[in-house]
Amino acid sequence: MKKVLALVLALCMVFALCACSVSTSAPKAEEETAAPTEITLWTYPIGGWGTQETVDALMAAFEADTGIKVTVEYLTYADGDDKVNTAIEGNAAPDLIMEGPERLVANWGAKGKMVNIADLFDDTDKKEINPAALAACFADDATAYEYPLVMTAHCMAINKTVFEAADAMQYIDEATHTWKSVEDFEKAIAAVYEHTGAQVGAVYCVGQGGDQGTRALVNNLCGGTFTNPEHTEYTWGSEENIAALKKLYDNPAIAFDSGIAGGDEIALFYNGTLNVAFCWNIAQQLNPNTANTGAAKTASGDDIMFLAFPADGAAKLQGGIWGFGIFDNGDAARIEAAKTFIKYFCDSAKTADAVKAANYFAVRDTAEGADLSTIWADNDIMAEYNVLMPLLGDYYQVTTGWAEARTAWWNMLQAVGASDGSVEAISAAVDQYVNQANGK
Repeated sequence: MKKVLALVLALCMVFALCACSVSTSAPKAEEETAAPTEITLWTYPIGGWGTQETVDALMAAFEADTGIKVTVEYLTYADGDDKVNTAIEGNAAPDLIMEGPERLVANWGAKGKMVNIADLFDDTDKKEINPAALAACFADDATAYEYPLVMTAHCMAINKTVFEAADAMQYIDEATHTWKSVEDFEKAIAAVYEHTGAQVGAVYCVGQGGDQGTRALVNNLCGGTFTNPEHTEYTWGSEENIAALKKLYDNPAIAFDSGIAGGDEIALFYNGTLNVAFCWNIAQQLNPNTANTGAAKTASGDDIMFLAFPADGAAKLQGGIWGFGIFDNGDAARIEAAKTFIKYFCDSAKTADAVKAANYFAVRDTAEGADLSTIWADNDIMAEYNVLMPLLGDYYQVTTGWAEARTAWWNMLQAVGASDGSVEAISAAVDQYVNQANGK
């Protein structure tokens, strides 16, 4: 009897152990079959990041490597901001957004809508990332709302074929793509004007389109600035900028044109009406005309040469910086997945693919040991354009009241162009609109 009782007890213990085993294994099975985290990305048209075919390939690789699925929506600059603002108001903002600091840091970040991602920047990142790009992504020393991926420097361009015919190339350092001095810029423009008998360039100001070109032109000519270093005040009312505007007004080869914007100027330059363009960057150099008629050539086949803006000393170029930020939707898991996305594309062996998709320049030479400095070695135009990257100046587009300041700038240019050109008239126009930009 005792033996039978012992056997029964032993069997009960075995069954109990089996039951415990089944019970503890069930949650594990559920975890293994759970759906991967899903997040959303909204992107403005930043090179190939605005093209579904390109982005689909990038997202497929990301999902395969991380198990995180990304749904993408493509924005335009015409109505993208409205869509994002509407989504924010409706508590339906995307997890990730791709654009520049003027939106992610100075707008939505400043309004408390973005996640502070300063923890994604380690000491190595801070040393590797271009200083201007790094600074633009931080609201203060401890708060970052954007992780940068790519950058470019906006510049100007000349019809090199016409400049050669006018013997004006002697005023340019072709190796560095810079003017030898402001005086040499003026001599070159005068030579082309005499050779062609026609207007050479335009200070376009019908609206804000391409205004990065007119800002950099004015600021560089006499060493002025657009804002103070702290990005708390607009400073274009300085004597240096007034002197620069006076130079442009008095130059017979350059006209203030309130009927065109930057895109119109590019078209006039492309068709040979103008022989200088102040609205230029790598996108135009690669493809001066959207009809894809050939890189670095005008419609008639003349050579186009990109140049820094004229300055006495090193020019300070306006830049474009693009990267990713995370909207604070209150979901910790999705925020972590979004951070994984950022590090995957901006700081890993996959960064080169993300940079090449954007068709701009990496904000760093290395990412987690991966060399990014030679990714454009197979593209002569991209490789050559790299010479301008060290000239990237202060990214002042994060200054408070940026949208209002842009409007005040082109209105000011219109007022200068319509004035009698005296220092007094130019000063009055500048003072009126810089005060408007500063909320005075």
